[in-house]
Amino acid sequence: MDQLGHVNNVIYVDYLQEARVDMLRVHPPASGGEALAEGVVVVRHEVVYRSPLVFRMAPVSIEIWVTEVRAARFTMAYEVFDETPEGRTVYLRARSVLSPYVFSGEHPRRLTEQEREVLERFVEPDPEPLRPMVRLDAGEGRCRYVYTCPIRFSDVDAYRHVNNVKYFEYFQEARIAMITTLAERAGAGSVPGGVVVAKVDVDYRTPLFFREEPYTVECWIGEVGRSSFVVCAEIHDGDTVLSRSRTVMVAYDGATNRSVSLTDAQKAALQE
Repeated sequence: MDQLGHVNNVIYVDYLQEARVDMLRVHPPASGGEALAEGVVVVRHEVVYRSPLVFRMAPVSIEIWVTEVRAARFTMAYEVFDETPEGRTVYLRARSVLSPYVFSGEHPRRLTEQEREVLERFVEPDPEPLRPMVRLDAGEGRCRYVYTCPIRFSDVDAYRHVNNVKYFEYFQEARIAMITTLAERAGAGSVPGGVVVAKVDVDYRTPLFFREEPYTVECWIGEVGRSSFVVCAEIHDGDTVLSRSRTVMVAYDGATNRSVSLTDAQKAALQE
């Protein structure tokens, strides 16, 4: 849970991963796709948060389907929702691009015919194609916040890679540290008192591995709107960019559960 009592944005991505493994490994429609449950790497996540989900004893439902199958990658779509007699409440919609991977040799591979047959049972084409992430640079003369990010041993999966969900956590840690530092530097009221994550896009370029030396996360403000702002970030190993993210943050009033406009002082602090 986050400070507003909502399920934290990172946790949703964990739910999606659990549902994907359950679909392909625990309850597959036919044999032949089991290796796709865990023997894949995530190339990209697009996650759109539609409505807050709060703690309760009852589970939430997740629907998963496949929108595209290519030679060496496939795209899955998800919807986290509740279905009641009054209608359907959608909490999150997301898409993931995944690639089969040979972890022993550290290289991607092509889908087998059996794997294609399993995936094609779930195909429902998406009318909106995946778009490349728009890279918003900090701009000439602008500064970036640098966060030192250690890798915890528990972050690593069975294949020695940092799990894809943990990238969301690293970007969140860096984002919070940047906004906290900005508030300390610019003074009270310079940043919104409450914010929620509306959308996160993450591109995975190179795997992260467990090591004693920490990685660095560079982040900056890419855009400032009426009630929202965009935080861009990159995970670095020296000069090499390992992953990129773009996060849309919305100023939020927890008492009314509605977005609020940024003040002139907040816009100025973020734009600086």
